[in-house]
Amino acid sequence: MTAEDSYGRLDDDDYPAYTMGRAAEILGTTQGFLRAIGEARLITPLRSVGGHRRYSRYQLRIAARARELVDQGMPIEAACRIVILEDQLEEAQQLNAAYRRKGEAADPTAAG
Repeated sequence: MTAEDSYGRLDDDDYPAYTMGRAAEILGTTQGFLRAIGEARLITPLRSVGGHRRYSRYQLRIAARARELVDQGMPIEAACRIVILEDQLEEAQQLNAAYRRKGEAADPTAAG
């Protein structure tokens, strides 16, 4: 991997750039919280060659949302389920918008 390849990953939301300790620090939570949301299957961190958990910016955003709900008194399992459903809804809405745009761009006379 070249330095240019590494630099290009800085903007990649899915690149696992953060160690568990750094991720916990960024979120203002504990490493145990990150393990718990992993066990609840909210996020699945990638593993380094040495077996250490590594988190992406996207995963940190998901974890931050779960933390908000837990901080409001929700059980961690329920918070994780809500975040999963919110994420699925957002994805479905994006797909629907893309289909709508595609349909609007299509020439209605071409179907005949």
